[in-house]
Amino acid sequence: MKVEIKENELIITVEMQTPTPSASGKTLVIASSHGNQTTTAIIDGKPVIVGLNAYIKK
Repeated sequence: MKVEIKENELIITVEMQTPTPSASGKTLVIASSHGNQTTTAIIDGKPVIVGLNAYIKK
């Protein structure tokens, strides 16, 4: 996952994966950070933490 700040926008780039069933089985996950991840993006001297899940309905 790549996170950067450009012109007051937070830009998150994450590699897509083959749709995989979620833990509940209700959706298919296509991209995930696999929990909260500390990034190299900094705001007010503190790292930005991102938790991301992208999915589609079954």
